[in-house]
Amino acid sequence: MAPAELMTEGLYLMLLGMGFVFVFLTLLVYATELMSIIVQKYFPEKLIPTKLAKTGPVPAETEDTQLIAVISAAIQQYRKKHTDRD
Repeated sequence: MAPAELMTEGLYLMLLGMGFVFVFLTLLVYATELMSIIVQKYFPEKLIPTKLAKTGPVPAETEDTQLIAVISAAIQQYRKKHTDRD
């Protein structure tokens, strides 16, 4: 076979394969949508009522003071290291 014939046959096979994959994926999308419609029609999801807990505003004292102290110390050390180099 000549190189031109091989190239033509390769392109043909590529287009055939891509077309097959496109058709298959399109059918898969429609089948999934159809199954979703069927499931929603025959097996509807029942809503369960839930009670909402009544909560007030969160007091400011709930902040973790130890965490704030650690973060502040880390920032101070970082600034100290980087200002010494300048």
